[in-house]
Amino acid sequence: MDIDTGITSEVLTIKSETKLIDIFNEIISKKSEAVFNYIETLNISPDSKIIVIGTYFTGVGIVKKLSEKYENVLLVDIYPHLEGLLYTDVGGKLKNKVDFSSNLNLIYTGDIVIDTTGFGGIDVEQSSKFDIEGFIIEDPIAEDNDCLLKDKNNIYERLNAVKSPNKAILKTKGINTKTSGTMTLTISLLTAVLNKCLEKEGTLYSVCEMGFFEEVIFKEKDIDKFIELTNVSALKVSTISPFNCDDIINEELNKITSKMI
Repeated sequence: MDIDTGITSEVLTIKSETKLIDIFNEIISKKSEAVFNYIETLNISPDSKIIVIGTYFTGVGIVKKLSEKYENVLLVDIYPHLEGLLYTDVGGKLKNKVDFSSNLNLIYTGDIVIDTTGFGGIDVEQSSKFDIEGFIIEDPIAEDNDCLLKDKNNIYERLNAVKSPNKAILKTKGINTKTSGTMTLTISLLTAVLNKCLEKEGTLYSVCEMGFFEEVIFKEKDIDKFIELTNVSALKVSTISPFNCDDIINEELNKITSKMI
């Protein structure tokens, strides 16, 4: 834990060793492990073609995990610049080669398809064209606590439209978020952590280094800038009584679960 003096020697600033990118990666890892373990139960050939639709952030984590074993993995996304995430630490390290394309027609060339596009992504008509060995779709809803988002969610229609003997849903939840997006989970996690820090005796205030990174990624299209902005301590606390703020972050992370249903 990093401790420094604050405005005066009586007040200290503590910083988490956990960086923002570490939180992203821990959440992504939970999702990727769940998908990888499910695919392992299908007993497919190592050279079976696996297609992941959607890069941000679940998709990039899944393909990196799959690259540890499977040799024929394709990541498809309509945003060409998101290929750059493959060569960053987002979602972990890339173990072996993964192909990338922005040609949506290629989504029908796989044996296994994983749809992480959520709201406004692959629609029911597109889903009905799949006749494949396995299909996984990520549920963008976490806790079913927002009626408008629940009504907007069409993954069950998309799932039913697919022709496949093996179909499953990736469900991530645990900290009462509205959606299961990695960014949503991270923001809610940090909000809870900030509040817990404030409850501790001797805390003046606490802040997290969170910004609206979607603008950096999708408007500025600057992956390097995003990595730079997230490679910092996730939490800073002004206090007269130091404590381990990483423990609080880990407590919230441990509440998040990701599984196949």
